[in-house]
Amino acid sequence: MTLPECLETKPIDTEDEDDENKEEKDAADDVADSVEEAEAESEEEAAENEKKDKIIYYVTDEQQQSQYINMFKQAKKNAVILTHNIDQPFVSQLESKNEGIKFMRIDADLTDEFLGKTSKKAREEMDAQAKDLDKIFKKALKNEKITVKVEKLKNKKISSMITLSEETRRMQDMMKMYGMGGMNMPGMDGEGETLVLNAGHPLVKYILEHSDGDNTKLICEQLYDLAKLQHAPLAPEAMTRFIQRSNDIMCIVSEK
Repeated sequence: MTLPECLETKPIDTEDEDDENKEEKDAADDVADSVEEAEAESEEEAAENEKKDKIIYYVTDEQQQSQYINMFKQAKKNAVILTHNIDQPFVSQLESKNEGIKFMRIDADLTDEFLGKTSKKAREEMDAQAKDLDKIFKKALKNEKITVKVEKLKNKKISSMITLSEETRRMQDMMKMYGMGGMNMPGMDGEGETLVLNAGHPLVKYILEHSDGDNTKLICEQLYDLAKLQHAPLAPEAMTRFIQRSNDIMCIVSEK
């Protein structure tokens, strides 16, 4: 795909196209139509969108980021697949030469399409919950660098997710590329990470209601590692603790 095709702003020539090309064009038109409907709900909104950067979402590991991919599919959003080492510097070059274009990995942030509608009062309640959960998780994880955020996700089965800003992750990639992985990189030990907790999930509600419970620390650690696994591989020692903790949780469940 070319950049204009990726942005879905350049029409495809339909003259003398064969059936296969027609199917591809129809599919592209469907995507373009859905984008237009989403971005142009009103003239004022469309004008505001024109001033914003046009974001192209991408995937670097289809297996690792499978949950984010499923969320994108459910929200009828699309992303390009960039799995090669050359893709990262190429993306940076495209951004530098095309003002108003920004590439963002699908796990860099949660867009409105993934969030349920909340009232002003509900938003205030979630912000208050986030402050309480921030203290609980920092204590349980022994990590003061992590940020905890509470959101009402449309997918009620998701308990926790990790987001890492595009800028921080690119800095990580650059330092790894230049053999600086042993240094204290941004994003290490939770720095720059945001742990997003689903306000409607039973486990999140349990932690709020049992901040000093016997199993609260165990659940906090498990929710964090589950979110981390969807975002990046666990370090060997963290994976060992995760497996042992999973066994402990199953023992607790079997005793009930």
